Parts: sequence; C-alpha cells; structure tokens
Amino acid sequence: MSQPATITLGQLAERLEAQIQGDATLSIDGMATLLQAGPGELSFLANSQYRKYLSTTAAGAVLLRPADAEGFAGNALIVADPYLAYARLSHYFDRKPKAPAGVHPTAVVAPDAQVDPTASIGAGAVIEAAAVIGAGVSVGAQSFVGARSHIGAGGWLAPRVTLYHDVRIGQRVSIQSGAVIGSEGFGFANHQGQWEKIAQIGGVLIGDDVEIGANTTIDRGALSDTIIGNGVKLDNQIQIAHNVQVGDHTAMAACVGISGSTRIGKHCTIAGGVGMVGHIEVCDHAFVTGMTMVTRSITEPGAYSSGTAMQAAGDWKKSAARLRQLDGLFKRVQQLEKQLADVTSSAADSSEA
Repeated sequence: MSQPATITLGQLAERLEAQIQGDATLSIDGMATLLQAGPGELSFLANSQYRKYLSTTAAGAVLLRPADAEGFAGNALIVADPYLAYARLSHYFDRKPKAPAGVHPTAVVAPDAQVDPTASIGAGAVIEAAAVIGAGVSVGAQSFVGARSHIGAGGWLAPRVTLYHDVRIGQRVSIQSGAVIGSEGFGFANHQGQWEKIAQIGGVLIGDDVEIGANTTIDRGALSDTIIGNGVKLDNQIQIAHNVQVGDHTAMAACVGISGSTRIGKHCTIAGGVGMVGHIEVCDHAFVTGMTMVTRSITEPGAYSSGTAMQAAGDWKKSAARLRQLDGLFKRVQQLEKQLADVTSSAADSSEA
C-alpha cells in the first residue's frame, strides 16, 4: 500500500484513537528517537530512563502516557502504551520497497509449480516442482523454494532464503535473508565407532503470522514434522533442531539453540543465547533469561535462569576459585555433621547413665 509523503498529527491520532495535545494540523513525515527526531518527526517515550530527554527533544510530536504528558509543553499523542503505538505507526513510515507482481525473466519456475498471478518472484529465484506460491507472496532474488513446498498468502521472503522440499508455510509469514527452512536434522546412528546417517523424512510446518530472522535454521523432522506455531517470532541466528515443536506466540532472541524433539509451549519468551537439551518440555508462559542452559523440563510458568551475572574480572576469578572448592567444603561439612552427631549421641548416653 502506498502512503502519502506526510500525514497530520490529527490523522495519526485517529488511527490510534489517541488523545491529541497541541497542533492537530502539524505534518509528520517520519519517526525517530527523542535524541534524533526533528520538527517533522514523531517520537515516543516508552522507557523511563529516556525521560530526561523529553524536555530537550526537537521532535514535532511525542507518543506519551498520560502521566508523562502532564507538564510537557510540546505536541503529543496520549496513549496507554507508547511502545505499542510506535509499533503500529511504524508500518506507515516503512520505506521497504514493494516488489511488483509477476515472475522475473531470470527466475526458474517448474512447469507444474503453482504461482498466484499476484505473487512476485524475484531475479534468479528457483521454484521447484509442485511448489505452491500463494496470493500476494513475495519471493526475493536468488531465493529457493523446494519441491512440494507451500507458501501461504501474504508471505514475504527476503533475498537468498532457502526452503527445502515439503515445507509448508502459513499466511503472512516473513523470512529474512540467509534463513534455511527444512535442512536435514543432525541424525546419526553409531555402529562400531562409525556414524551412519539417518534419512530425515519429515517436513517443516509453520503457522500464520510467523517471523523468522536472518540466518536462522529450522531442521526438518526425522519422521514427523518440525512444527512452529502461529505468531511465533524468531530472531537472527537461531538453531531449531529436528522434531522441535514451538507453541503459538512464543518469541526467541538471537543465538538460541534448541535440541531435537524438545517441545516449547505457548506465549514463552526465550532470551538470547539460551540453550536447551533435547527431549524436554517447556510449559506455556515460561520466561528463560539470557545464556541459560535448560537441562530439564520446565513444568511451572515463571522466570528461569542459570549461570552467573557479570562481575569485574578479578571478582569473577575469586568466585570461580571458590566454586572449585565447594565440593571439598561440602565433604568437610558432612564430616563435621557426623562428628557432631556422634558427640551429641555420646552426651545423651552419658546423661542417661
């Protein structure tokens, strides 16, 4: 959808159903941070640590909570959640080019592939046999869609995305450059010290409204499908192994690694660098903090962490040294407890005598 170069503050207020403070006729032509915004741009205050910049910002208008709007002399759109309002308005100012419908002359499309007339197939893209490309889908330059793979309506593949065979993607799914969906999982059987490959004969099933970051990989199932639920958000450089299941509306930050056959519930938040062993389950509404190693199932909603927080290097070395001494200290405490129990028992025997 094309947008005009500018929009008035009043029109933005109507889109958000926001209360307006100041000049409703002010023209807005972009968005920026409080520090960088100019007179024709809209900014927002969502984090209290940036409140100190509110009095000096040059922004034409600011998205504010009612409490922050009190005493603010500038133009404002007053909303309950400025960050959510920013997210919704950001699409209006998004300058990402929209690819025209049609198949580029250099693309290679199999004769029996189904490509909707409203879809866009970019330069050098390859669409293999029996693949299905839905209405309004954009397949970026040099992307590859394998045999029998399906992309639902409104999907967007950036340049150089790879979908192996038998990958089924729902509607309105966005996949960034370098992502690989349906690669063969890490499956081998050991026989007399040598590894024999296990054919990965499952596929990948991805729901609606999913976003997949750059260079993220989702392996195909060994037997049944690897499943990514509706509304899942995956950051860059995530590894999801074969037969993993990720529940609806779960979000993962960069560099997460999920081992095979792990099941993650709905509405979970997995922070950056988390690792999960295979064959475990994570319940709905779990929050796992950054760099945590999940070695067993999580059965109760809540926040989970492992490892230690950052310290000054000298302090960390002292802590590490103390950690190495814990086993010896534990054994000494056990011995002291036994000695204390023996002394207590002897004292009791003496008093009875």
